[in-house]
Amino acid sequence: MPHPLLVRLGRTRAFTRLAPHLLPRCDLAVHRLTRGRWVPSSLFVPTVVLTTTGHRTGLPRSTPLCAHPGPDGSWIVVGSNFGLPRHPAWSTNLLHHPQARLTAGGRTRPVTAHLLSEEERNRHRHRIRAAVPVYDTYAARAQRDIRVFRLVPHPHA
Repeated sequence: MPHPLLVRLGRTRAFTRLAPHLLPRCDLAVHRLTRGRWVPSSLFVPTVVLTTTGHRTGLPRSTPLCAHPGPDGSWIVVGSNFGLPRHPAWSTNLLHHPQARLTAGGRTRPVTAHLLSEEERNRHRHRIRAAVPVYDTYAARAQRDIRVFRLVPHPHA
């Protein structure tokens, strides 16, 4: 469970302005240095690195994301984009190329992304809020349907 101070900070506009530029860069740098074993954001919320295929370039794109693990090995990732009005690029990539790679705890595995319907988002609401504790604030600020994906690992991977 994230610290209440972090939840309060995550609701501020200053955090929304700075975090999209600072947090991913810091997380990716440390992720590379530790060979995929750790990202700083995991001190506060469960964090994974998702590698998608760019829908225009076809190149691999790695992004640190808040995520929630499920008992079945799946992960929930939320395209909140810190409450910004546009969808994050990684979510658009998943719509075009649902096959991706997920790195968590130093282990990388192939996954297939499934965009959740509104009914499925309601059913997984507790997991969404566990991944992004300020989800409701971001959803209100973004004024768009936030994309939520369930990442299912490939069998025998």
